[in-house]
Amino acid sequence: MKFTPSSTRNGTDTGKGPADWFTGDVYIDGIRNPDDQSAVGCAHVRFTPGARTAWHHHPKGQTLYVTDGVGYVARRDEDGTASEPQEIRPGDVVYIEPGEEHWHGATPGRFLAHVAIQEADAAGEVVTWLEHVTDDDYTSAT
Repeated sequence: MKFTPSSTRNGTDTGKGPADWFTGDVYIDGIRNPDDQSAVGCAHVRFTPGARTAWHHHPKGQTLYVTDGVGYVARRDEDGTASEPQEIRPGDVVYIEPGEEHWHGATPGRFLAHVAIQEADAAGEVVTWLEHVTDDDYTSAT
């Protein structure tokens, strides 16, 4: 018996990341949106040098797989204290716990691309966006 995988040809254009969610230029290629078949959502996200997400969290956590470039990821404790940003490089896998506030983005001199994988909660939500990362929080990595 021959196995025939189900596939979908991607017909969507690359989208520009909204200014409410990102600082700098970020481009998103959707891979999969949660639906009634699966709660998993996935996108390939490309950051220009210096671009980054706003602080945010995911109800079911998030996994990042770095595909290209060099970037940072930082977390924030329950008391609001931000961790020192950690460098991430191609092949790195970063797991962010459910509800953990964090940001990620490119270093000042390099592009960054990663696949972001997250699962929707019962209400269909995959992310809660918060305030933008301050320049001080970002430059603490450089």
